[in-house]
Amino acid sequence: MNAQQSHIKLVVTALLLGILMSAMDNTIVATAMYTIVEDLGGFDQIVWVTSAYMVAVMAGTPIFGKLSDMYGRKRFFVFGLLIFLLGSALCGLADSMMQLIIFRAIQGIGGSALMPIAFTIVFDLFPPEKRGRMTGLLGAVFGTSSILGPLLGAFITDSIGWEWVFYVNLPIGLISLVLILVFYKETLSRVQQKIDWTGAATLVGAIICLMFGLELGGQAYAWDSIQILSLFGGFLLLFFLFIWAEKRASEPIISFNMFRKRLFAASNAVALCYGAGFIVATVYIPIFIAGVYGGSATDSGLMLMPMMLGSVAGSQIGGLLTTKTTFRNIMILSVICFVTGLFALSTLSPDTPRGWLTVYMILTGFGVGFSFSVLSIASIHNFEARQRGAATSTNSFLRSLGMTVGITVFGIIQRNALTNRLADTASQAPGSLPIDSEFTPSTEALQQLPPEARELVTGLLADSITQAFAWALVPAGLAVFFVLMMGKERVQVNKKPAMSGS
Repeated sequence: MNAQQSHIKLVVTALLLGILMSAMDNTIVATAMYTIVEDLGGFDQIVWVTSAYMVAVMAGTPIFGKLSDMYGRKRFFVFGLLIFLLGSALCGLADSMMQLIIFRAIQGIGGSALMPIAFTIVFDLFPPEKRGRMTGLLGAVFGTSSILGPLLGAFITDSIGWEWVFYVNLPIGLISLVLILVFYKETLSRVQQKIDWTGAATLVGAIICLMFGLELGGQAYAWDSIQILSLFGGFLLLFFLFIWAEKRASEPIISFNMFRKRLFAASNAVALCYGAGFIVATVYIPIFIAGVYGGSATDSGLMLMPMMLGSVAGSQIGGLLTTKTTFRNIMILSVICFVTGLFALSTLSPDTPRGWLTVYMILTGFGVGFSFSVLSIASIHNFEARQRGAATSTNSFLRSLGMTVGITVFGIIQRNALTNRLADTASQAPGSLPIDSEFTPSTEALQQLPPEARELVTGLLADSITQAFAWALVPAGLAVFFVLMMGKERVQVNKKPAMSGS
């Protein structure tokens, strides 16, 4: 029995390492991007480095979740690790921006298999009374990665070189790979099923059109340009074809019948809304600190630590509470903290003491932390083992979709607000202020301004960021509605299904 328990601990360690590696990848790379551009060139292609990874992750997540239900978790988790490690090694060797973009897509394909399957393996391994604690641990790692990534990325880039933000994945991934291969003994029986190729193809195509439309719109092309309109038109067409295909498939990639269960539908809607709201805080708090308070990039990353600690605490507490009360009761506490935190962030100004900003971040992180564990458990509640992979991957997919749409929409709001305010200010006093609507309020640019101009611009930047936080209250408010729709279901600890691994 002791040997069995130690084996399970080693399997969980492998899952934690896989989640940390894949979840941290985008944030750790983001801090190295300007250094990469200086080395490889291709500044006009910089957006594709992130987009290629995110498109691959979002497209692959529901597909690998379904395949793991059909053919087993272990083989696809191992496949994801191998592809992710291959992509990481190739990224470090890239000598052009186009090569880096292609290799990032390979990374994303591997990453799309890791997170949903890791959560599903935990549900297969542990009985209901232990799933909350273990899922809370995995959720805490996921939340930590969003804060740890920028700090680690900045340190590696400055100390060693940008290639190592990719190479650092190799030892982590290899340890995870060995532990899974040696110690995870999967015993769940599998039933041969037909692969829904039409659904997979239309889903991937729809996501590619949507992602590139959102990424390129207002940047490389105008929103009303033929390129962007064509991408959105392609998304709508392929999305409707996807729905048509899924309704006719015997084993669909995403089963719409699953959404007939109230708890599953509500949990996924909450995940979508939380993703849209939380990404705004993650992206714009460092910008506020660097641009308004005048901190460095490292200071900005360190200042996010309170939000990370809050999310870790929320994830752990939420997981433990799943055996004590209903999912809805836990998420009511979560959404109260989340909405309150975002509202507090929307009141920030250059005069706000850093201590209060720390409190706001803890509150926001604590609120969203519950969702990492509780929504994962709620999404697979009432589903048999053969559907858990699809259920978990759908939850991860919708959270990622919310993050992508959220940062795009609220990024446009913030950018337009700042541009309009700068234009109005420059037009009122064109001779006395060395700024215009194209002024970029970077730390270096702000330091070169006269004191009165710097104070004015930091105020405008603060206003534009708080406007983004205020708009983020819209999905947070919708989350309140969906939380109330979750019903009164809870984990029943008296039911003990057979263990599926050792």
